[in-house]
Amino acid sequence: MSNIGKKVTISAEVTLTEKQRAMELFDDLGLDLSTAINIFIKKSIAEGGLPFEIEDPFYSKANQEELNRRFKKITGD
Repeated sequence: MSNIGKKVTISAEVTLTEKQRAMELFDDLGLDLSTAINIFIKKSIAEGGLPFEIEDPFYSKANQEELNRRFKKITGD
């Protein structure tokens, strides 16, 4: 028996506020939460990773330049 196409249930923990905000956002797009999550999963699979970039603001160019400026000021370089 093949598992292809068989539906399973997954769960994720989020705050109630996050769930409500997500449901409102997706509802405005004409989607329910389950459909939005399925789109995210399918898009991730198609792209071989997350369908968007995850960036840490600490490593932004502007922040790194500011850190370098401060380091030079402290070290006298």
